Amino acid sequence: MFKNPLVKNILSVLAVAAFGFILLNIAFMFDYLLHSLVTGFITLFIPVNPEMTYYWFPPMMHALFVAVIGLISWLIFRSKLGVLYKAIYMTVPLAVVFVTFGMVLYRWPVAVYSLGSLFAIGVLYYFYRTKQPWLYSYTVILVGLVLAIFTLLGGEI
Repeated sequence: MFKNPLVKNILSVLAVAAFGFILLNIAFMFDYLLHSLVTGFITLFIPVNPEMTYYWFPPMMHALFVAVIGLISWLIFRSKLGVLYKAIYMTVPLAVVFVTFGMVLYRWPVAVYSLGSLFAIGVLYYFYRTKQPWLYSYTVILVGLVLAIFTLLGGEI
């Protein structure tokens, strides 16, 4: 049954969606843990809450999270993991990029959707030109559509 390409492709699509969702939840918990650790360390030296006192602190914390996800992504995409595992993991850096666009440009929804669309089209074009597996393109489309629909329905992160 698993030798049939159609069954294999359907199971791959479902695996990217299901395990990608689980991985996104783990990534958000990791963001909270990283944020808590850094804030706890900084409050050892500063008697005030840095999130409320310093306007630059929350964006710096997000930039630190983006850098950590970027480093992990670089290691994973350079590894010898299979296409399915990389496609599942790709949900995290894609979501981080799309969410960062939303956080930075939240006052201009048209700019958020435009930049997100341009980014997705650029990544899809890169995958097409470099002849990457179709599962990567599916992941870009899935994450982009899910986050766009989530935002259009009033969801906030």
